[in-house]
Amino acid sequence: MSGSAEYIPGVCNIGPAERARRRRAGIASLIISAALLALLLSTDAAKPWRLLLIITVASAASGFLQDAMHFCAGFGFKGLYNVINSAGITEDVQLEEFRRKDRRKTLQIAGLSLLTGIGVALASLLI
Repeated sequence: MSGSAEYIPGVCNIGPAERARRRRAGIASLIISAALLALLLSTDAAKPWRLLLIITVASAASGFLQDAMHFCAGFGFKGLYNVINSAGITEDVQLEEFRRKDRRKTLQIAGLSLLTGIGVALASLLI
C-alpha cells in the first residue's frame, strides 16, 4: 500500500484520520480481551465462558486489520469511502463494480477477524 491518499476500490477506502479510529478501536478491544481473559482465569470460570473471547478478539483483529489494510469494512459494505476528509465525513462509491470489490474486501476482513477470534478463544481453552 502506497502512502497516497486516494480511493482504490477493494484496496483503500480510508485515510489517516479514519485509520487512527480503527487503530484505537483495535487497542480498546484488545484491552477488553485481556481483561476478560484475566477475569475468567482469576475467577476459575467454566472454560466455555472463554468462548466470549471470540467476540472481543475478533473486534480487536478487525480494528487492526482495517488500519493495516487502509480499508474500513463498514464503509465497504455501505458503499462509502473517506481518504482525505476528517474522520466521520464520507463520500459515496458511485460505480457498482467498485462496490463489489469493496464488499469482497469487507468479507475478507470479516473472515480473518472471525478466524482470529476463534483461534484465540480455542487457544485459551488450553490454559
